[in-house]
Amino acid sequence: MEVPVLDKNGKEVGKISVDEAALGGEVNPALIKQAFVRYHANKRQGSARTKGRSDVDGSTRKLFKQKGTGNARVGNRRTGIRRGGGVIFAKRRKREDFRQDMPIKMRRRANRNALLAKLIDNEVKVIDDLNFKVPSTSLFRKMLASCAINRTCLIAVDPKNMNAGLSARNLDRVSVCDSTSMTCFEMLNHRFLVISKGDLEAWINGPSAKTDKSVKRGQEVA
Repeated sequence: MEVPVLDKNGKEVGKISVDEAALGGEVNPALIKQAFVRYHANKRQGSARTKGRSDVDGSTRKLFKQKGTGNARVGNRRTGIRRGGGVIFAKRRKREDFRQDMPIKMRRRANRNALLAKLIDNEVKVIDDLNFKVPSTSLFRKMLASCAINRTCLIAVDPKNMNAGLSARNLDRVSVCDSTSMTCFEMLNHRFLVISKGDLEAWINGPSAKTDKSVKRGQEVA
């Protein structure tokens, strides 16, 4: 697959060859969805809580005596059947309860397959050079307009390229991520992906390329 390489003015200055077989050969929607759900679930804080009867304010005194009043027997006002009482089955789940796991080989294949899907849909804009002398939001906005980017956009840059990250972070509907750890969750949450030629080649040939049995747990996870 030949992908056009653009300059900052949106003009094609060359092409980069991407091996489709190295990215999975064809799009596997089931694998991508499984990985996407996994990344989404692992981002949950798990901080939602509801108050049980031991958490709400109020006295623990029995409201009235057990017998002799003609009323139904009742305990204190914190009970869940009274207004202002605690929730009977209160939420107590934590962040770890929502976490999902996935084999490292499947994760990497899903990430590469998501990139293949973006390439097939012509939603990847490869820039020959994303370096800026100084941070400039206006110049970055002009570059995006020149590349016909009119929807949500993910900017994948190397952390060492601080000027590009600083230039893009204040733009509306634009997100910035580390190009060395780009995932399918980030790619599929945006319509366009903007990445430099060098960063794209480094990602394709980096740790994410190891999707066979040579993968070990001690290696960097992409």
